[in-house]
Amino acid sequence: MSNNNSLTKTFFIGIWSALNFTRKAFFNLIFIGIVIAIIAGLMSDEGKVTIPSESALILNLQGNVVIQKVAVSPLDEFLEEALEQQNENPEVLLQDVIYAIENAQQDRRIKAIVLNLQGLGSAGLDKLQQIGDALDRFKSSGKPVYAIGDYYTQNQYYLASRADHIYLNPEGFMMLEGYSRYRLYYKEALAKLKASTHIFRVGTYKSAIEPYIRDDMSDAAKESNLAWLTALWDVYKTDVAKARNMEVSNFDESLEEFNAKFDQANGDYALYAKQNGWVDELKTRDQVREELAELVGKSKSRLGYQNISYRNYLKVIKPPIPLPNNSLQNVGIVVAKGTILNGNQKAGTIGGDSTAHMLRRARLDNSIKAVVLYVDSPGGSAFASEIIRQEIELLKEAGKPVVAAMSTYAASGGYWISASADQIWASPATITGSIGIFGMFMTFENTLDYLGVHTDGIGTTDIGGISPTLGLKPQMANIIQRSIEHGYDEFITLVAEERDMTKEAVDQIAQGRVWIGQTAKELGLVDELGNLDDATKAAAKLANLEKYDTKYIEQTLSPREKFWQEVFGVASVWFSDIYFDSNDEKLLGIFKQVAQEFNSIAQLNDPKGVYALCFYCEQ
Repeated sequence: MSNNNSLTKTFFIGIWSALNFTRKAFFNLIFIGIVIAIIAGLMSDEGKVTIPSESALILNLQGNVVIQKVAVSPLDEFLEEALEQQNENPEVLLQDVIYAIENAQQDRRIKAIVLNLQGLGSAGLDKLQQIGDALDRFKSSGKPVYAIGDYYTQNQYYLASRADHIYLNPEGFMMLEGYSRYRLYYKEALAKLKASTHIFRVGTYKSAIEPYIRDDMSDAAKESNLAWLTALWDVYKTDVAKARNMEVSNFDESLEEFNAKFDQANGDYALYAKQNGWVDELKTRDQVREELAELVGKSKSRLGYQNISYRNYLKVIKPPIPLPNNSLQNVGIVVAKGTILNGNQKAGTIGGDSTAHMLRRARLDNSIKAVVLYVDSPGGSAFASEIIRQEIELLKEAGKPVVAAMSTYAASGGYWISASADQIWASPATITGSIGIFGMFMTFENTLDYLGVHTDGIGTTDIGGISPTLGLKPQMANIIQRSIEHGYDEFITLVAEERDMTKEAVDQIAQGRVWIGQTAKELGLVDELGNLDDATKAAAKLANLEKYDTKYIEQTLSPREKFWQEVFGVASVWFSDIYFDSNDEKLLGIFKQVAQEFNSIAQLNDPKGVYALCFYCEQ
């Protein structure tokens, strides 16, 4: 029997050794292939992006416009680039768009910009304004801007309105619907589930938790939301009307007005757009192609005229690896984008520890004389917000002025981390304020009781045993509410001290109420209206800097991440051109699956190398 067991053990060990060898050999071959691709790419000019001597820059933005992209692994970034695969949630960096437009303004090879915005997703109005202003500066050089589209969403049309020529497909569509906020409400559903919702808040207008305690929006929330949405819509209409040289009254704000104009167009969306002055001409794709070919010359490309895409243009004008900043006088820029969470978070989310660490690096960097905190956040953890704010205080104590630059959002926790800055700059369209605190605790004792499940036990104090399976004692609910009230008092005290206001004055404009930037300035919550560039100049002035550079303080990559980022960055263009046909979806899918499995193996880090895991069982 012992012999049989030994043979069986030897047999399975042999199988495992063979499988392990095959696995290592397979992934080593992939690695060798990548290395060969890099070497071949460095030795060959094949696949190199070039700009025709007379060309149109196609501003075909794909995804949501952001001030900081969500962190992705170097491998995933390489695959998307090399295999020309679209990220599930693609993002476009605002700074890159503005840089490309400003560079194109001076680039003699670029004769025009073509806005093909069908892939543009969400974008805050402040971001659209900055891109629009860059387009206006481009036009001042005498070069035209064309907007072409089969349809225009509201965001897309804002940028299109800055063009010299706006063309819409004769079968196209566009309609400006204004701004709105609708949410799902769960009170009745939670009641049917017998869930108990315990809400703790301070602020008449702090409506974040309303969906859990109501089946509709409260009158206070409607009042607050309508006020800032109307103000935001006024900014949009004013900007577009100015760009199109039309009256603000031309916008359709009622169904009756829209119906009247729509009837005149015989139910044709494209004709309605032309008659209403939204577009200049209705043109087919071929007609647009012919017009642009006359401007910049014909080509054998898919578009039929000399062009370079936005993505390829960036490859030409931006170095693959950022050049080191050796300036002795810098304004440091720390981006705080996303929800505020505790601990260390990757780019695209604000971590209390990780963002504080970047601010500390700016404080200890002798080349940085002032700091801009670039905020785009609806808020989050109060504790994490305070950790970040404390680092801003330390920067000021070190003699380095701090300016907060608010992007699309700087509300609640986003305002908290901005409050202690020497100056606060916001866009007229920034959504800010929302100074309020809330907490929520759900228990399911009634749900479990209905199912016949019960919780019981004993503890040494009344406090012990707090759990979602038990009801919340009134005394404990009072403790939580008092904590929330204390947090709110800390918040308005902070704002009062930093903004040189009384607590009573802050309380009147706080209560969780939201404001747009231009109103926030009138209320004293914001110092000046402007964008990141304006805030940077203000920070330099506070630090008495006449000549300076900007230096982004970003999360540091590990040596391993840096290596793979450089490896994959060099390989991507050549690798995609030589080995893959972007139309071969099956091959691309197989390669990506293999790469994902490699990544899954690479990230395992058990110290003994022992795993109870089925790689092939994931759906």
